[in-house]
Amino acid sequence: MADITFDRASCIYPGAERPSVDALDLHVEDGEFLVLVGPSGCGKSTTLRMLAGLEDVSSGTISIGGRDVTHLPPKERDISMVFQNYALYPHMTVSQNMGFALRIAKVPKEEIARRVAEAAKILDLTEYLERKPKALSGGQRQRVAMGRAIVREPQVFLMDEPLSNLDAKLRVQTRAEIARLQRRLETTTVYVTHDQVEAMTMGDRVAVLKDGLLQQAASPRTMYDRPANKFVAGFIGSPAMNLISLPLHEDGIRFGGTTLRISRAAREAAGGPTVTLGIRPEHLDFHAKHSDKGLPVTFFTVEELGSDGYAYGDISLDDGTEVPLTVRTFGREGALRDQTVRVVPRQDELHLFSDVTGERLSD
Repeated sequence: MADITFDRASCIYPGAERPSVDALDLHVEDGEFLVLVGPSGCGKSTTLRMLAGLEDVSSGTISIGGRDVTHLPPKERDISMVFQNYALYPHMTVSQNMGFALRIAKVPKEEIARRVAEAAKILDLTEYLERKPKALSGGQRQRVAMGRAIVREPQVFLMDEPLSNLDAKLRVQTRAEIARLQRRLETTTVYVTHDQVEAMTMGDRVAVLKDGLLQQAASPRTMYDRPANKFVAGFIGSPAMNLISLPLHEDGIRFGGTTLRISRAAREAAGGPTVTLGIRPEHLDFHAKHSDKGLPVTFFTVEELGSDGYAYGDISLDDGTEVPLTVRTFGREGALRDQTVRVVPRQDELHLFSDVTGERLSD
């Protein structure tokens, strides 16, 4: 078993006013691919480094496979780490780079050669084994770094933004390769990224951090369909969910020409006179041009992406306030620019959040 448990684990850097990671409770199942995601400075890399033994745990515990590793040095944790900058030795060949850690551990040469050959075959690197890193592309170098981790046959893989130095096309290709590789090896993996698209497409589960605090840990689909709070709702999804603060009336909230009724429990949980309504761009439908139904949106720009697109505009609320709104469109809707069009929200796809706590209100 190589499950991972953070039990109220915290990390406070010397001189810091608050923890970089604050009382983290998180369990990673054996063989699971967990992605840690969040904005810069949220504590995701610190969490990974705590797990690797590269940062001290100020309080709480961390265990791997049921063994408390909180205060063990990195070499005794049976983990392999893949870094953002590859960290390859330029004077060594691919084969030497991949087998270096095994050679230091005095593994027999025949065993090293076997493991390196197997990893090279998995990563499609066999023909590059005698080349040096300078003769490889960025994607190939990243695969060498992956191979170096694989040959050690660890209990856990740790990956710290391994794709951030690659161009956009190569990132898409390599993230698919990493996800396929992890499922083939079935090795417990914790992957850190600031890119929520990577998180949604690669992980079995996603854990969102903000200011050192865990906001939500769930499957990508659950995270997208039922975000736990306003921060997760606005962070997960590209483009982001539309979030609009609206006043509470006796009969509910009024939006898009209709009134959305709110249960008494949700009204009490709101804790204030307003709530935030969330709706994703793909859940707003265009209405007939001459209809008076829906919300009039004046679009100021349209992104045409081929198969689909996104129109960005402004809507006027009942009090005259203008707020931005993003709507998903068909791929060739450039004519919407500078046009006013009515859109209708899908009633069963709306999300409500408290403006006081930020938490999701019951449906």
